[in-house]
Amino acid sequence: MPVMTRNKRWVVKEIDTALARTLQDELKLNPVLARLLVQRNIRTFEEARIFFRPSLDHLHDPFLMKDMDKAVDRINAAMMHNEKIVIYGDYDVDGTTSVALMYSFLKKHYPNIDYYIPDRYKEGYGISQAGIDWAKQQQCSLIIALDCGIKSIDKIAYATSIGIDFIICDHHLPGDEIPAAVAVLDPKRTDCTYPYKELSGCGIGFKLLQAYCNSHRISFDELTPYLDLVVVSIASDIVPITGENRTLAFFGLKQLNESPREGLKALLETAVSRKEISVSDIVFIIGPRINAAGRIDDAKNAVRLLLSETQFTAGSNAELLNQKNTERRQFDMDITKEALAILQDDIYDQRKSTVIYREHWHKGVIGIVASRLTEVHYKPTIVLTQSNGVAAGSARSIAGFDIYSAIKECGDLLEQFGGHMYAAGLTLKLENVDKFIKRFEEVVSATIDENLLTPEIVVDDEIQLKDITPSFYNILKQFAPFGPGNMKPVFVTRNLTDTGYSRVVGNDHLKISLKDKDNYSGNGIAFGMAHFEELVRDEPVDIVYTIEENEWRNVVRIDLMIKDIKPSNA
Repeated sequence: MPVMTRNKRWVVKEIDTALARTLQDELKLNPVLARLLVQRNIRTFEEARIFFRPSLDHLHDPFLMKDMDKAVDRINAAMMHNEKIVIYGDYDVDGTTSVALMYSFLKKHYPNIDYYIPDRYKEGYGISQAGIDWAKQQQCSLIIALDCGIKSIDKIAYATSIGIDFIICDHHLPGDEIPAAVAVLDPKRTDCTYPYKELSGCGIGFKLLQAYCNSHRISFDELTPYLDLVVVSIASDIVPITGENRTLAFFGLKQLNESPREGLKALLETAVSRKEISVSDIVFIIGPRINAAGRIDDAKNAVRLLLSETQFTAGSNAELLNQKNTERRQFDMDITKEALAILQDDIYDQRKSTVIYREHWHKGVIGIVASRLTEVHYKPTIVLTQSNGVAAGSARSIAGFDIYSAIKECGDLLEQFGGHMYAAGLTLKLENVDKFIKRFEEVVSATIDENLLTPEIVVDDEIQLKDITPSFYNILKQFAPFGPGNMKPVFVTRNLTDTGYSRVVGNDHLKISLKDKDNYSGNGIAFGMAHFEELVRDEPVDIVYTIEENEWRNVVRIDLMIKDIKPSNA
């Protein structure tokens, strides 16, 4: 894939220096680390203690969530009367982990239970009539829907009319009307006072099971083994790793590293050689393989993997998902290559948006392709293909631009659309594709700030090379798990010169060795930045980077992972 060499904007975060100094004195902490804490809204000794020492005791009472009591009562009634319960979830990572969580736990306490995952291509996202009809055929009278359902007003009404109750566990933003289900668990409801609003769909399922355990006096220890599923959902669904999510992610990673379920263990063994699994490993290794099941074939294969009870079954299921992921990667690579070739046409250079359509592209990967095109060309991007006689598209945005609102401005040309500020999906009639491309470009051109078309790197703080000590890094590691709301700190250091040992490695990577005026040095790697070799060798530079710990032949060292390089006089 082409390397994007355009200039990037470096934006250094503002810091409340007075509050940082106060916290520094109170905690007896390095001033840089104190500033990082203040940026993460850690303002007191007690908040810092909770941040650095997560505890499952910090989890909120699940019954603080609106309708939780109704949900538990309905499950209890279903079990008492031997009703068939169906667990229904979306086909992505959050949905499949949610189903595996709810099904496997309840199955231990109640046998009359099954699960259902809709087909991405035949049924689409969310609650489907086909799914409800299937449940009716199975003589089901209660569906627990996870990671979907908050806008399924008509589908819930239909289910009620044929004698099926719904419990909805969703984390998406509700519409103006709440579905008339028996219980609707969603912290984003305006009438829900639950203290934390950013749980994943699987996280809300976990809270329902926590409430069930509380009501039946089942030890929380029975729930702990399921935290590996919860952290996979948190990482893969890109929800903020703050508050309750941080606690769930912290202990989920502990479970994943120490005693993962057979399915995740098998998946990890095929792809990861590192000793310690991180959020990043979930995002780039586990998540794509689970997602590949629904993108290429049947998402039930992902659930089967997560429910695997033996090493043999898990290995077989993991191999299937790896195969589907390989197919997904090939589709992704081929379509991205074709799309990048199309975008070489000069007409696209003049546009503020990227919208491209080819009828033969695989619908399951166009969202991934849109993300890749955004990385290279850095414009609001929509990739369209043909599906079931209409054009179906996935949209991805750039930092600061609301692509959902731009799509909404073209609503009269669309059949359906949905999403949020940075990602959306849409369908339209084939005859409207050209009109939509023209209108969308007009909307983007009229509303986008030109500065947003330059990629942005958000920098946490400016530091010196002498600040990067083993003790500094040991505390920095305790800021993990990293993710939205608590990203890995990014630093800038200025006026550095080459020690004489910087060099190109591989085809296009730059291994750097830099020093400051006091002869403190720093070593690291700049992936895909071989084009900076001459600059680094010939003049002082500023660098933006994160700090990593690397081990090679039992020697541990601290490296700089370079994100960008600029001449110091720029």
